[in-house]
Amino acid sequence: MVRQFQRISGLFSNPRKNQFRKRLLAWYDLRRRALPWRESRDPYRVWLSEIMLQQTRVAAVIDHYQRFLRRFPTVEKLAAARQASVLAAWSGLGYYRRARMAHAAAKVIVREHGGKFPASEAGLRELPGIGRYTAAAIASIVFGEPVAVVEGNVERVLQRVAGKHLAGEELWNAANDLLDARRSGDFNQAMMELGAVVCTPRTPACLMCPVIDLCATRGETPTTVKPARQRKREIHYALDIREGEVFLVQRALDESLMPAMWELPQTGANGAVGPPCLTLRHAITVTDYTVRVWQHAAPAGIGGKWIPQARMDQVALTGLARKILRKAAILK
Repeated sequence: MVRQFQRISGLFSNPRKNQFRKRLLAWYDLRRRALPWRESRDPYRVWLSEIMLQQTRVAAVIDHYQRFLRRFPTVEKLAAARQASVLAAWSGLGYYRRARMAHAAAKVIVREHGGKFPASEAGLRELPGIGRYTAAAIASIVFGEPVAVVEGNVERVLQRVAGKHLAGEELWNAANDLLDARRSGDFNQAMMELGAVVCTPRTPACLMCPVIDLCATRGETPTTVKPARQRKREIHYALDIREGEVFLVQRALDESLMPAMWELPQTGANGAVGPPCLTLRHAITVTDYTVRVWQHAAPAGIGGKWIPQARMDQVALTGLARKILRKAAILK
């Protein structure tokens, strides 16, 4: 049964809010994960991590983040780069619009702000690709502005703590009401950390939770949202290699997904001789692909380009093309 707390303003009475903040921050100080973007409060590094973490798991981001920083160590370097180079460095993270918006934002920061990030949530939201959550995260973590964040992990923690479904402004109001204004950046990260490693979507580790006795549900809350059904598809590609070069084709500029990115040419299974040289799985949103790759000449009449293997890491490849080429030992 969901237990009801005395609610004066927001989720808790003031004493309970203070207990929640104290316990959560003490847990975070002791248990937080060592993540590369937590090593400094450099606005460029924090901003880059927040952009990469949108719709992407932490484990998938870490290596990409470190490689991207080696290639573009400052916002000035990123602003001066060609978009193709930025997309090549981003390849494998998916949601490439984020990379294009990050590149555009870097140009604005250098051109209009002298290379310095706006120091407020409102100022940050003026930059391309930065919405309410990302602006609040950067403003609180880097500049100490007392603004709360709401993303998937925080939403789940708040709903379980409250014992009811919260949505829209109600969520943001609850997050701001619970926020520890003195350590806003750490508190926001602690809320996200709690949702990521303890208050997980399924089988939450309630016995490990530092605020278990302040939680109304101590576990799962009922939901009326049905998960999207996963569609299954099979696609086929030709891997055409000659004298150290690979034949690739470029997606159209007006494609809704991954415009202008490079990939292997698609082919049909009919006419293929023997078994495929590679078979792998690849998921994009609600579609689960079985990918089969044949090592033979690309279909006739397809416009493309021969790319030397030595230059492959400089090409803006789709995530699937990168996965195929790695499995084929063409890319490291």
